Amino acid sequence: MHSLGMKLLRVLWAAFLAFLILVVGQGIWGALLVTNLKSTPAVPWAVPIMAVVLYLFWLYLSGRGWPRSTVEARRRLLRANPVSRATLGWATLAGLLAIVALAGYWIVLFQLVRTPPNALDDFSRYPWLTAILAIVMASLVSPVTEEAAFRGYCQVILEKEFSAPVAVAISSFVFMLAHLTHGLFWTKLLVYLLVGVVFGTIAYLSQSTLTAIPVHIVGDLTFFLLVWPHDAGRRLVWEGGADRWFWIHVAQAGVFTVLAIAAFLRFRRVAIRSIAPSIARA
Repeated sequence: MHSLGMKLLRVLWAAFLAFLILVVGQGIWGALLVTNLKSTPAVPWAVPIMAVVLYLFWLYLSGRGWPRSTVEARRRLLRANPVSRATLGWATLAGLLAIVALAGYWIVLFQLVRTPPNALDDFSRYPWLTAILAIVMASLVSPVTEEAAFRGYCQVILEKEFSAPVAVAISSFVFMLAHLTHGLFWTKLLVYLLVGVVFGTIAYLSQSTLTAIPVHIVGDLTFFLLVWPHDAGRRLVWEGGADRWFWIHVAQAGVFTVLAIAAFLRFRRVAIRSIAPSIARA
């Protein structure tokens, strides 16, 4: 019972740290962006300021700054370890294949179950430069803060208490809970859970939060620009029948799932070979 209680406390502590990092990082960006758009939308000053803030925030999470007593703990929890080119390459390939599969699942689920689309910020009334830079920065803030929060601090703590699959599953569940702001709909939450599993697996196999960030950025841009804007117009198959595009997306989900699994298996072998020598030297 004592052991179970300690494990539960560890899970709660890991989740608390993850949400704290998320709220600080994304909260600052949200405040800067809203203030910028309300005051001087023609001058996207929030973007360079947030770039500096994000860089300093990352440095702090990686062990820089005060208090000195937590430097080593912060460095270990962020797990921003350098990786080999082969590891990064296979991590990126496996992750991108998984993103294509998950986009297929999202679209198919939207045509099987009536689900409200995610609310998207309307940048059309702002100058094009401001809109582009804001979207680019948003696609950096979310991946950096979420990888630091969930695949760094949260998952590293969990990996000390649980086996790797359990740690990835719990961190993915916490990641899913962070997206309840998009609504309590199982169709969305299932995809967010699977996204967490993909990123969590990448971070664990490579022993680095750095490997998932490029994939996360591409994933966010894919959903922001190519998937979510069309969700409101998706027709349920129960109402109008399954058209050609529905079956194309079904095939997309299935084929790219198989390809992603194959790439992850190869990624695992490459990562083991890459990490083993460094462990031996340590």
